[in-house]
Amino acid sequence: MTQPILVLTTGGTIDKNYFDALSEYQIVDSGIPALLKEARVALPFRVVELMRKDSLELTEADRSLIASAAREAPEGRIVVTHGTDTMTETAKVLAAEVPGKTVVLTGALSPARFAETDAHFNLGMAFATAQVAAPGVYIAMSGEVFDGLKVKKDRAAGKFVAV
Repeated sequence: MTQPILVLTTGGTIDKNYFDALSEYQIVDSGIPALLKEARVALPFRVVELMRKDSLELTEADRSLIASAAREAPEGRIVVTHGTDTMTETAKVLAAEVPGKTVVLTGALSPARFAETDAHFNLGMAFATAQVAAPGVYIAMSGEVFDGLKVKKDRAAGKFVAV
């Protein structure tokens, strides 16, 4: 039997939108449920919107909330949508505070609402990883799956790289 997946949304670029050429990006209602519906995801899942923040604005209290939600959830397989700038910091907290579960962080380098976005692919990679990976914390971005404690964002290259 397929184990259900919990999706915790926190904001980040994957859930940003802009309203006109002069606006700043704003994090709006999570588009993750619509992406999963569009992808016709057949396995059981549950989406919980924890917050709508750019990852640069996340506090230690926010990271503790994410860890608590993951730890206390009945699901053993969890996907966390998250901004890419501080994804690795949250991965460290999750690794320390959520033992025995498979947790996969993912996000996007351009908003899911854009025609050209990596959001759909990254979310699919995260779902696949959550289903097959051993307990631990992972980051799924740009077609690669990384150990959540051995990865960094290379801003110049526009991707995550193993360290």
